[in-house]
Amino acid sequence: MQNIPQLVQDDPWLEPYAYEINGRIERFRSALSKIEQSHSNIEKFAHAYREMGLNYDKKKKGWFYREWAPAAESLFLIGDFNNWNRKSHPLTRLDNGMWEIFVPGKELVENSKVKVHTITSKGQVDRMPAWIRYAVQDENSHDFSGLVTPIEDGFNWTDQDFDLKSIKECPLIYEAHVGIAQEREGLGTYREFADNILPRIKKLGYNTVQLMAIQEHPYYGSFGYHVSSFFGTSSRFGTIEDFKYLVNKAHGLGIAVIIDLVHSHAVKNIAEGLNEFDGSDDQYFHPGGKGYHNAWDSKLFNYGKPEVQQFLLSNVQYWIKEFHVDGYRFDGITSMMYFHHGDFTEFDHYDKYFVNDVDWDSLVYLQLANALVHKIKPDAITIAEDMSGMPGLCRIPEHGGIGFDFRLGMGIPDFWIKYLKHKKDEEWDIHELWSVMVNRRYQEKTVAYAESHDQAIVGDKSVAFWLMDKEMYWHMQVDDANLVIDRGLALHKMIRLYTASLGGEAYLNFIGNEFGHPEWIDFPREGNNWSYKYARRQWSLVDNPKLKYKYLNDFDQGMIQLIKKNQVLPAIQAQQLNMDTVNQVIIFERANLIFLFNFSPTNSVADYRFYVPKKGKYKIILSSDDAEFGGFDRVDTKMLYPSDQDQKLSVYLPCRTALVLKKQR
Repeated sequence: MQNIPQLVQDDPWLEPYAYEINGRIERFRSALSKIEQSHSNIEKFAHAYREMGLNYDKKKKGWFYREWAPAAESLFLIGDFNNWNRKSHPLTRLDNGMWEIFVPGKELVENSKVKVHTITSKGQVDRMPAWIRYAVQDENSHDFSGLVTPIEDGFNWTDQDFDLKSIKECPLIYEAHVGIAQEREGLGTYREFADNILPRIKKLGYNTVQLMAIQEHPYYGSFGYHVSSFFGTSSRFGTIEDFKYLVNKAHGLGIAVIIDLVHSHAVKNIAEGLNEFDGSDDQYFHPGGKGYHNAWDSKLFNYGKPEVQQFLLSNVQYWIKEFHVDGYRFDGITSMMYFHHGDFTEFDHYDKYFVNDVDWDSLVYLQLANALVHKIKPDAITIAEDMSGMPGLCRIPEHGGIGFDFRLGMGIPDFWIKYLKHKKDEEWDIHELWSVMVNRRYQEKTVAYAESHDQAIVGDKSVAFWLMDKEMYWHMQVDDANLVIDRGLALHKMIRLYTASLGGEAYLNFIGNEFGHPEWIDFPREGNNWSYKYARRQWSLVDNPKLKYKYLNDFDQGMIQLIKKNQVLPAIQAQQLNMDTVNQVIIFERANLIFLFNFSPTNSVADYRFYVPKKGKYKIILSSDDAEFGGFDRVDTKMLYPSDQDQKLSVYLPCRTALVLKKQR
């Protein structure tokens, strides 16, 4: 009799796919067993970064340099230590496609610039070592060189008492990009982010920062998604020690640090990246068209190769062990999980998740990666960026899942943008508003968000810009009454509170969007004359007491503090209390709080009566209409609201207003 996986027991609709789900479990067990047979455990298997690349040997007092390049004819270590001599320091071929050289410490010293000269069937190329931990770019030639750096750098970590477990129960995530985080037109640094931005994040109440573009990438405008050096801390923003300083400071403030981990693809560049490292097109990647992503113009890993698994799993372990990061947002895993990469595919039937187009090797790799993360750091946070809705993504492999802790609720921001672009306010459907927020898989946690970096990149608009557009340039002064701005402020607050309180078990905001940062993000490029004008955050807007940006910022702070204090995110899904299509009112209970939303542009109800689960006296603990949040102060937040004999409350519920009530006694 066939075993019924726990995933199928919890979702009978998956019963026809029990065989495939059992296959997930068996393939994971088999892959893990092979690793344990060869290396005793997965941590030792993923310890390869201590052997591969450049590593200092204290006993021999010198540097070992090792590469895996099975199809290469010759490899030579070159650098300023040997005047870039392409013949003087050849590597020796070992077994299994491995190459090695030892260079005494008197010859090769820290901070020396290095490359590897490769001779292959396709010719001779100077290129970056695959496992390099730091790369620097020449200001004139723009060429990258590796830098010799030891792992043990004597950094003074002070984060031993950092409590990650409580954060994982209620993740409030502040998504950010170090380079654009400062106001000046130029590159922000790790230390500037640590000293200037982390205190802002702390004050707002967020307990997690999610950092983009930390892995080295040759083109700044790729947003960090065309990675060249997977073990390289991006030198654009500072040194290895600078990034450690950022993480350490975040932990000191009680903030977890997760980074975008891009294992879904790699830059196609020959000189900087892994492409054709040994002269073949199937070393790290699939050969031919299967190894190329047309839409992304990048290379695709072959996750079935043990050497590729070891390279990527070592990368997973590296950032946690050496930089104390607290987890990862795994980028673009829809592309990984399906041979069609999710392109031009409607995921409208369960067959799409289990039949024909699914890349089993990729699923096994993701299972192994999640198992490794949680073995190294049990309370670490892993988030899947998947737009397909793959069942079991956030269930453990033993249940038939892939092992992530959270999945991004990618349909939520798309929904908001669709409404703002195509529907008049009075056409908003409260039942669709409800279903989009609560439509998530059983026992699979979702990160809810109204917008991320995707909605702010050039070619699109942030929620604030969709709401207020050019009016933001002229009418954001506190004493300037404007109907477009009034509507925009009101809906901006409501959209965020509604999403955060109803849409998931975690919440995410992109840097600056908490105060309605105007305009888009556009990195320096030829098309904009290499300008940094739109690749920065204008903190002076929110810091100016004469501008209305402060209202959105203060509301966001109040909202985040309320969610954290009342543990809204770990609570069970909301209980619907009232759906009023005439007045466009939605009322629900979650975490013993009553949330009221009146989305109507015109209907304010003086005596709005509704049922509450418990009798008692209730107090408004958050009102989006408060004057301190740019509202009109139409609601009395000081009085108590008693339930009557029918267990109903009566409140004044103005249009375009959200209220949160809490039972006092």
